[in-house]
Amino acid sequence: MSAAAAAGSYDVANTTWGGVDGELARLEAQAALSFEEELRIMRDLGLTRAGPLLELGAGSGAVTRRLRAAEPGLDVIALDVDAGLLRHAGGCGAPLVAADGARLPLRTGSVGGVLLRYVLQHLTDPAPMLAEAMRVLRPGGTLVAVEVDSMLWGLADPMYPELASVHATMAQAQRGAGGDRQIGRKLTRMLRREGFTDVVLRPFAATNDTHPTAAFAPHLGPERLVPLVASGALSMGELALAADRWRRFLADPDAWVMLLGFAAAGTAPHGGPAPSVPETVPEKPARFWRNAQ
Repeated sequence: MSAAAAAGSYDVANTTWGGVDGELARLEAQAALSFEEELRIMRDLGLTRAGPLLELGAGSGAVTRRLRAAEPGLDVIALDVDAGLLRHAGGCGAPLVAADGARLPLRTGSVGGVLLRYVLQHLTDPAPMLAEAMRVLRPGGTLVAVEVDSMLWGLADPMYPELASVHATMAQAQRGAGGDRQIGRKLTRMLRREGFTDVVLRPFAATNDTHPTAAFAPHLGPERLVPLVASGALSMGELALAADRWRRFLADPDAWVMLLGFAAAGTAPHGGPAPSVPETVPEKPARFWRNAQ
């Protein structure tokens, strides 16, 4: 989702073809593809049992809406640095907070869970956001970070080796903007460095055995490459090649794809008595928000 810090590699207007509208459609399609697998892991790890749940980088609310529908009794706070993008989350059933994830306007120990979904890959330094997540979590609270790794992205059959340089250019462009598409392999070490305990990594997969092949367009389609052509990182010929191979893949009745994701989780340690804070989002925000007057 949207990077929930002021600096990062996520640019909502230039992530895919079609500007903001194109990106909103991509975020919805992305959430629809893998949310059920992610939810299973969230439930297994206890993230949905203790509210409120702070969704850092909630963006357009694509996951927020699904969380509220799946867990109607769970209080969710949707936070993103991009107030314009967050406005599209209206009606998701959660309070919307426009703020920097590295400077959260929440009281210490005020939430039971934190979800970071495709956020950390966009940050030059994820440590400040993870530290803030630790601060606002109650002792025993759970953080779950969902991410990818560009070298462990999944499998496709048939494969098109001629696209390897195109995919490498996409990862390099994100690195140049301060992001890291190989962050999946680093998640558990990041959480341990920030003091989280009981750290685990749970991989999950989505395949076209259970989803239409076209549903994988947010990840495999050429639309995300269009901004790279505009920036000069890719040529029109390379974009045309990627579009042709995607059309071939869609037309092949035997084509198979598996996308691999990673959910890393950690627990805020019991370092002392929990602060006296409400268990759910209160009716009076002044009791909940940090530095309330």
